[in-house]
Amino acid sequence: MARTLYVASTNPGKLRDFALAAAAHGRLILPLPGLDAIEPAAEDGLTFEDNAREKALYYSWFLPGEIVLADDSGLEVDILKGAPGVRSARYAADSGFRAAATDDVNNNLFLLQQLAGVPDDQRGGRYHCVLAAAQDSTSLVTAHGTVEGRILSSPRGSGGFGYDPLFYLSALERTMAEMDDQAKWTLSHRGHAFRALLQHFT
Repeated sequence: MARTLYVASTNPGKLRDFALAAAAHGRLILPLPGLDAIEPAAEDGLTFEDNAREKALYYSWFLPGEIVLADDSGLEVDILKGAPGVRSARYAADSGFRAAATDDVNNNLFLLQQLAGVPDDQRGGRYHCVLAAAQDSTSLVTAHGTVEGRILSSPRGSGGFGYDPLFYLSALERTMAEMDDQAKWTLSHRGHAFRALLQHFT
């Protein structure tokens, strides 16, 4: 496997997470060159794996000979029948909900609205990540990672991104947004998926 891996993402939180993990395994993660100028992949799959594989295949075409990684990840809340799921990044927008300036804040506010009145013991869910690797439009491998947690009724912490301020890990008595980078990477769905993927190339 090439020492340098290219990830098809412009999300600074994801890029930071992957860079931390790659360094721990003696590899270098870089964003796919020119990604901003490439028309985005469709991301119209029904599952995280569908979308991750589709993105990896699509974006690998733009960097011949190199291994390109793509992920699809999100939050699955049990009482919401797995929502927001593959629509996690667009959860509020899909509903037309907009009360704040950023997508992350709107998604969190909309999630809290959907869970209003739901008791703590029924607010379980998980973060789920699927990471796919492709080279020259050929799929190489996919790997899954999950972490179980509970959705709080109000945000805590200023770190992380997405639903991290609401995603509470009972064993640690803190949210994902209250963890330092190393702890988060060790426990996170993205970290689990990345380590599982690397095992296929060692």
